[in-house]
Amino acid sequence: MTRRLHPNKDIEAALTYAECQGWKVRPGGSHCWGKMYCPWNDKACRCGEFCISCIWSTPRSAYNHARQIRRVVDNCSQQGTPPIIRH
Repeated sequence: MTRRLHPNKDIEAALTYAECQGWKVRPGGSHCWGKMYCPWNDKACRCGEFCISCIWSTPRSAYNHARQIRRVVDNCSQQGTPPIIRH
C-alpha cells in the first residue's frame, strides 16, 4: 500500500529521500501532516527521542522544512549501520 503524497513537491522529494534511506513515513496526526520514524529505533540516537520527526502540511517555508527533513536523515547518529529488525 502506498502512502498519500505530500501536497508540496519539495517536502515530498525530501520524504522520498528519507524512505530511500530506510525511514518510515506515516501520514496522519492531530497537528501535523504525518511523522517520520528512524529505522534503527535506538535510545542513543538523537538524545533518546528515537528519531521521530513531525512533517508539517503547511510550514512557513516549505523549502526550509524540506531541508530540515533531509538534515535529520543525514545527521542520524546510526546512519551507516544496519537497522535493527524487531519482530
